[in-house]
Amino acid sequence: MTFANATNVVAETERVVIRPWRLDEADRLLDLLGRIEVVRWLGPAEPMRSRDEAVARIAAWARIIEADPRFGAWAAVERASGVPAGTVLLKPLPNGDGEVEIGWHFHPDRWGRGLASEAAGALLGRAFAVGLPEVWAVTDLDNRASMAVCERIGMRLLGVTHRWYEGPSQMFWAGREDGRQPSLAPDVPV
Repeated sequence: MTFANATNVVAETERVVIRPWRLDEADRLLDLLGRIEVVRWLGPAEPMRSRDEAVARIAAWARIIEADPRFGAWAAVERASGVPAGTVLLKPLPNGDGEVEIGWHFHPDRWGRGLASEAAGALLGRAFAVGLPEVWAVTDLDNRASMAVCERIGMRLLGVTHRWYEGPSQMFWAGREDGRQPSLAPDVPV
């Protein structure tokens, strides 16, 4: 895995390039976020309904990246097809004290191929490369697929938390340095 110096590419692997979503990909984003099987894991989100919503989301993500390039939501583009397989993101957690969350959501036509783990692992590496000391992942208690991605990219399950989002979530953590311990504890440890 390398961190590209090319304009707008934030990380890449053998099979995936992580870069900002482009406006000409609004239909793909609509197809991704218009699916209940995807958005059901994104909290109290409703499926996207229009191309205009997708264009607005891409523009909003571009503004976030421009304001602070450490954070954003990027397209995880499959090299072989050139099609965004999904989205990977780094963002400050709501109601937190500067904690940063890594997340992902992928199109069902790309599920089961290891692309989410590959892209998330590359983005986690980038997070540490740009100086973040620790990164959190917060999953729905029933989202086994995302929990598996967390484990595959080396994140440690700490337990259940109510800290950042309404309702309970599984709390995963990874630290930049070996031997580093999480700065926060779960409400219910594993």
